[in-house]
Parts: sequence; structure tokens; C-alpha cells
Amino acid sequence: MKEKLKLGIPKGSLQNATIELFRKSGWKINVNGRSYFPEINDKDIDCAICRAQEMSRYVENGTLDAGLTGKDWIAENSSDVHVVEDLVYSKVSARPARWVLAVPHDTGIEKPEDLQGKTIATEMVEFTKRWFAQRSIDVKVEFSWGATEAKVVSGLADAIVEVTETETTIRAHGLKIIHELMQTNTRLIANHAAWKNPEKRDKIEQISLLLKGALLGDKMVGIKMNVPENRLEDVVGLLPSLNAPTVAHLHKSDWLSVESVVDGRYVRDLIPELMKKGAEGIIEYPLNKVI
Repeated sequence: MKEKLKLGIPKGSLQNATIELFRKSGWKINVNGRSYFPEINDKDIDCAICRAQEMSRYVENGTLDAGLTGKDWIAENSSDVHVVEDLVYSKVSARPARWVLAVPHDTGIEKPEDLQGKTIATEMVEFTKRWFAQRSIDVKVEFSWGATEAKVVSGLADAIVEVTETETTIRAHGLKIIHELMQTNTRLIANHAAWKNPEKRDKIEQISLLLKGALLGDKMVGIKMNVPENRLEDVVGLLPSLNAPTVAHLHKSDWLSVESVVDGRYVRDLIPELMKKGAEGIIEYPLNKVI
């Protein structure tokens, strides 16, 4: 009997984004109330939900075969796991989050060295201790259970090391960033023994392939248009596609159908230029996955 893959889904801020990414990849994960073992429409996978902060430890010790967690929590736990893939997605934006060192605007602290002998609050205690020790800066690092920015405002710490994507919360608390310590993104990780197991590795690689395809599909769009045959080269010259566009003759016509996949960020500027070159009947459509 085939052994099931034990897959960890991160609880908390990444949970909904992860479940949505799996949905686009072809897996429906159904979280029932407070259950930590959601259903998934794949007979070869058993899912478990755990905090991203703990995921790498459970993967390392074999409780889970694979899971998704941040590069930051792998570093915090010094976990020995196999990194299968970097997957840049988050609850806010499709870009890496940053762990930054922040202080109040009015303290006169401008660089990490200015924090010598001072107290820093963070959830990433071990990583922060190592970071300052490597630079021979003597600081006291205290664990923060949450609302880390408020620790400085209330005088409980002189600085914080906190994760941010937009800097909105940091600025709202009257803080300024003086240094970036790390960029982090979500990683698909595997236990070394599971990675050496051919059946489990095949399933992990399938997950990796389709998650990457779904993420790329979010960034790309399909575009299709009709083009006069004598304007084809002008139009094709504007199309930044993954591969050469597909071109087909329309029935009993000197017009051509041109179809391509392009970066969605450029479509609003691309379409008017295509029309100037003679393209008509332009259709833009979303993509679920690009492999």
C-alpha cells in the first residue's frame, strides 16, 4: 500500500493564501472549524495545520514529510531540511517580506552599532542574537509575543526587529527603519528521509511544479487578436511572450489569429500599441497555471 505524504499547511497569516494557492494548483483543502487535520482531495496526501514558526522543526524530525514555511523560521530554528522550492507569495503581496531593525524617530539612533548595550524586542530571538553577535554588537534580545512595535512606544525596548511588507504599521507607531536584516519568502521544504523516498519525492515534486505554475499564472495573462497578414511582423514585434506566439490563418481570409502569453503588468500599455499596429478583436484572459 502506498504511504501517504504528510503535508504541513501554515496556520495564521499565510493559511488562507496557501489554501488559495493549492486551489489554483488543483487541490481543494477543506478546513473544518478548529480541526488541525483538514481534508484534501488527494488520496495520497494527509494534511496537518501548524504554525509557520514550528513547521521546519516538525519537518526536520519527521512528524511531517513536507510543509510550507518562511525562510525566516527555518533560519530561526536552524533547521536541517531540504528546501524544494522558493515560492514568493504572502497575505499582502507577491514579493518577499523583510525583517527590519526599527527605532523611534526621535532617539538619534541611526545605525545598528548605536544600539550597543540596549534592548531589542522581537519574535525572532535566536536569529537576532546571531545577527548582532556576528557584528560584535552587545545587545539584550527579548522575546515578543506580539504587538512588537508597541514595546518601543511603551518604553519596554529601545528597538525592534520585526517583519514588514508595506512598512505601514511601523510608520504608524512613529518608528523608522535603520537596517534590513533579512528578506524572506515562503519555502516548500521536505524531510531528508522523505525526499529520498521515491514515491514521496514524486508527490512533493508534483506539488512544487503545480504551485510554481499557479504563481506564474497569477502574473501572466493570455492575449489573442486578429491581425492583417501584412501587419504581422509589426504586431509580433510588440509581444514579449514566453515563447513565439501562435499564429493561424482565419478561414478564407488574409487575416491571422495571433495568440500569446504575456506579463500582466504590461497589458494596459500593450493593447493600445497593438491597435496602432493594426490588431483588432483583442481578447485578454486570465491563466490558472503556466508550466
